[in-house]
Amino acid sequence: CHRANSTFTENITNSSCGQVNKAFTHKFLPAVYMSVFITGLVANYLGLKFLFANWKKFGNINVFVLNLGVADILYLMTLPFLFAYYSADSHWNFGQVFCKMIRFCFNLNLYGSIGFLTCISVYRYLSIVHPLRVMGRITGGHSVVITAVVWVLVCIQSLPDVYFDKTVPNSSSETCFDTTTDCFTNDYLNYSIAWTVCGFCIPLFIILGCYGHVAVVLSTKTNIDQVMKQRCLKLVFLVTLLFSVCYTPYHIFRNLNLKTRILKRERMCQDWFTGIYIAHQVSRALVCLNSAINPLVYLHSNDDLLMQITRLWKRAHQSVSNESGGRIYRRTGSLE
Repeated sequence: CHRANSTFTENITNSSCGQVNKAFTHKFLPAVYMSVFITGLVANYLGLKFLFANWKKFGNINVFVLNLGVADILYLMTLPFLFAYYSADSHWNFGQVFCKMIRFCFNLNLYGSIGFLTCISVYRYLSIVHPLRVMGRITGGHSVVITAVVWVLVCIQSLPDVYFDKTVPNSSSETCFDTTTDCFTNDYLNYSIAWTVCGFCIPLFIILGCYGHVAVVLSTKTNIDQVMKQRCLKLVFLVTLLFSVCYTPYHIFRNLNLKTRILKRERMCQDWFTGIYIAHQVSRALVCLNSAINPLVYLHSNDDLLMQITRLWKRAHQSVSNESGGRIYRRTGSLE
């Protein structure tokens, strides 16, 4: 299958569908990977240093932020190998097992980051919208358990990817596919769509719901300090930016690129296939940026402002209770 399929796809690409120019990929991705590797290491080092220096101030989300950094560093360590691969015109010299490990680390980073950003968003929502209900009920132990659940779910979602072939054996130039070889594109597309729904769409809807409600509360409540309000809104903007720039294009064009590969095998070719391929390469670069952008979450996740918000809510609640109690007392006194 591998040899026949590789020859068949090459013939289709060169004749009826036109040759895909991979020169853009071989120049663009290495530059992005090396830039993200350097920037990401520095940013995550400073971010983790800030986290450990302010561990208690981060409150119960400190475990999530720590694991977000671990996921970033895990992926950053794979970038030198990808840099070497694309710089060598997509020639992989490290074997299929290591290729699968590299791609698995990428998936752990991608969906682990999405999972922990979702957890941070939910905690932020509860702290700002329902501070009195959750006060004292959420502990560090809960965060540790949730963190373990996130890693387990991410591994379960990513493990099927390992069973798909990533390289074409006995080929003249071994390739390390980010998805799979042309033999299994149909099956991989079905898996990719389900993966997109579970690993991306559901967390996205949760985050939009949480931060949408947070934005409404912050904009309507007059007893919240403007500085605290701006910091919370910056966090909302940052997470929205991550999803709109880094995550959304990647999931859209990964599936579209798989579909174009399937259509090429069926000898159905369109001029826009090349545009989809280029867009997919750009989206791969954008999703890579999340490892350099994530550390900004450290700077906007300090729980000092949330503790102040909670105190303001508590004061407001007490004032309302005292006022209601005073009215009842006055009414009781007048009856006597």
